[in-house]
Amino acid sequence: MVTFFQHQPFMGTPRRPILRLVLICLVFGIFFVVFMPPTDTPHFEYTPHFPSYHPPPVIPSRPVSFPPPDPGPHRHRIRPQRPLPEPGAHRTDDLWANRADAVREAFEHAYNSYARYAAPHDELLPLAKAPIDNFNGWGLTIVDSLDTMWLMGLYEQFDSGLSSIANITFSMPAGSFAPFFETVIRYLGGLLSAYALSHDPILLSRADDLGNALYPAFNSTSGLPAYGVNTVTGNAWAGWSGHAVWSEVLTCQLEFKYLAYLTGRARYYTAAEKVMEVMYAANLSLTRDLYPTGWSLTTGLPTTRKVSVGSFADSGYEYMLKQWLLTGRTDTKVRDLYLRSVDTILKHLTYVSPTRKLLYVTDAMVDQNGEFFPTHKLEHLTCFFPATLALGAATIPDVPPTHMWAARGLAYTCGSLYADTPTGLSPDEVNMEADADGLWSKHLARWEKNGAHGDPPGVQAPSPPENETLRDYSPLNRGYILRPETVESFYILWRTTGDITWRERGWNIFEALQRESRVEDAGFASVDNAYRVNSTKRNEMPSWFLAETLKYLFLLFSDEDLVPLDQWVFNTEAHPLPVFQWSEWEKERYGITNAIPTGSAVDSE
Repeated sequence: MVTFFQHQPFMGTPRRPILRLVLICLVFGIFFVVFMPPTDTPHFEYTPHFPSYHPPPVIPSRPVSFPPPDPGPHRHRIRPQRPLPEPGAHRTDDLWANRADAVREAFEHAYNSYARYAAPHDELLPLAKAPIDNFNGWGLTIVDSLDTMWLMGLYEQFDSGLSSIANITFSMPAGSFAPFFETVIRYLGGLLSAYALSHDPILLSRADDLGNALYPAFNSTSGLPAYGVNTVTGNAWAGWSGHAVWSEVLTCQLEFKYLAYLTGRARYYTAAEKVMEVMYAANLSLTRDLYPTGWSLTTGLPTTRKVSVGSFADSGYEYMLKQWLLTGRTDTKVRDLYLRSVDTILKHLTYVSPTRKLLYVTDAMVDQNGEFFPTHKLEHLTCFFPATLALGAATIPDVPPTHMWAARGLAYTCGSLYADTPTGLSPDEVNMEADADGLWSKHLARWEKNGAHGDPPGVQAPSPPENETLRDYSPLNRGYILRPETVESFYILWRTTGDITWRERGWNIFEALQRESRVEDAGFASVDNAYRVNSTKRNEMPSWFLAETLKYLFLLFSDEDLVPLDQWVFNTEAHPLPVFQWSEWEKERYGITNAIPTGSAVDSE
């Protein structure tokens, strides 16, 4: 029989199958080596050869050069990083550089104490040297402190914090609720700010996770966010009163709109703007363009006629101005809302005390006829207002001079609450003395009628009182809880006016903190009585002390303008977010318009 192989002599005979197999394998091996691409190149280094593909920019996790690498087509999305100080860089003979160094050391003392005794829990109990989980248990102090570390050049602590961020799952038991307002300003704001400064992707990823977990809070009939939300089940809780606090529903727009800008998720913008639509449509004729402090989650209408610039209202007015600033000064309808509200505050809630001529802002009840009945209570919380007024006066064209006058006068009063005490720290609340003619608007009218000579009334730096009976106020709450509002105003006034006296006032407060609030080996603590030297300390170190108080003091003493106010906007927890502008496709997708609804609060007189 003649076989197949006998007609194929070049392939060898049937008696040599192993040799043929080796030859075939060798031929195929040579083919793969010559004609196929290498397979040992890591996937993240491989660039697809698609004509329309543009690789994303390489963004360093910390500033290694200035300017940073060219971001190419993503340039409009990324703020240039500024050269930031390294620890010890300011150790010269310069007075303010050394003072900035002192604040950095105080921050390291506070944060290292937290890291030693409390991390990864929410806050440190400094007297007990123990942790507490009082805000969701996700490591609040770490998140709240990240951007402060970055601005101070504390990169090792920042990187250590990132490892904790990577492990956050935003989980909680089924019956628990994350307080929407606090979680937004502290956690979400902290993550977004740290991302804006460092560009570390894990921060944006976690911010998106948290925004998604908080989103069900907006699922009310009115669209106003509920008091709290379970980040696992999505169940929302209206709170004990069943009503929404105005400042809390108006203090999420910066964070959610910036998150929408970064992620392209339209629902973040839509939810935040729905709240603003409720405000634009509100009838405020009775309260004269001021927003009452309580609102119905069902109807989206006010539930009270109380108006305030302090608790339940403060950051709402702040965010009106800052929404306009954050979006590149394009959202003019919210800016106009701010201007109308401030006009009423200065006319109907701003007073001058009878003896020392201290300028102050208070809250009031409004009756059914629109008459205001003030309480003459001044809260430390209200001391944010000079910063907002000064920022608006420096950025809004043709703003009335009363805005900067009020900013100066109110900041003088807030500073006096510190300077008047033996400790150099401020009480949390005081009751101001008043007379029937105390409205600032009436004082201004008389001043102008008499020729407007000298400084306007209430805008002079007050002299120290001869004794406590001549202070023009009496303390209601003598405690000092490491609050930031006054030093925030000093910082903004320093940057907008260049007046060095605001820096000096801030240094006096910092020295008082070092004397009265510092715990030797466990951070800082609130004090029970600002009127008693070496007062009993409270077993608490709120995260805002690291996020706000020490950050503003550091920026106040830093000669370099680390956070230019024309490029960055601070949220109400002092987390800076970069100014941006919506692109045309974003405006179309999100329905962004500057049109003011007819008959709305900003349309009616």
